[in-house]
Amino acid sequence: MARTRSKSDLPSKLCPVCQRPFTWRKKWEDCWDEVKYCSERCRRRRNTANSEKHGD
Repeated sequence: MARTRSKSDLPSKLCPVCQRPFTWRKKWEDCWDEVKYCSERCRRRRNTANSEKHGD
């Protein structure tokens, strides 16, 4: 039986849309390097956030 990791030991990233940290999830096990957004909502809002930053 594998030893479980505590949540503080899991890797985390910062969401570029909402600027909140999010941690690794089991469903992202095979694609963690490609994960950029904390949620589907932030993924959909990515273009809106970019245009606000650049003042377009």
